Amino acid sequence: MRFILFLFMASMLSAMISPAYAHHVLGRPSYSLNEDSNTPPSMQIETRIGNYFVTYMVYPAFPKPGEPGRINLYALSIKDNKPFNGKITFEISDDSWFSSATETIGAQVIDDNVYRQGFVVKNRGDYIITARFTADNEPYVIDFPLRVGVPSQFTLPVIIIGAILLVLIIVSLLQRKRLQQQRIRDSHSNKTVK
Repeated sequence: MRFILFLFMASMLSAMISPAYAHHVLGRPSYSLNEDSNTPPSMQIETRIGNYFVTYMVYPAFPKPGEPGRINLYALSIKDNKPFNGKITFEISDDSWFSSATETIGAQVIDDNVYRQGFVVKNRGDYIITARFTADNEPYVIDFPLRVGVPSQFTLPVIIIGAILLVLIIVSLLQRKRLQQQRIRDSHSNKTVK
């Protein structure tokens, strides 16, 4: 019983502690950084998909709700190391359990070997950015995660674990009370028999 109570308290305490994020990088506020800065972006992902190497970057270092951000995407052909020269469509969708809405945020053409897409997200949370293009009559779909703002402290798994632990504690307390009442009845019945 004490162990279950300890686990419950530990999980609730860990859910309430907010994560720490760097506010300044090299003496400059992180919210003022962009792709022209000499400081790295918040995320850089490199992957190979089909006949292309794709590099994806997000600026500023820590995107915040309601503030503009930018995605830079590079797509180089594996065959000849030349950049993809076409149109890339960018979409955003909420990466939560109960949301399936997808919104197109823009379609971009190449600019100095880079596809740049601006975005503004109103609410904090985890999102999926999807980049779509067609090359050599073959469709390419690339999904990248995007976190905007500080994540929620109470996510669905934390709530489910907390509810399960609460049910276990309540059942344990009810069982203990029932056992005590049974002992009292047994004690009274033994006294009356004598």
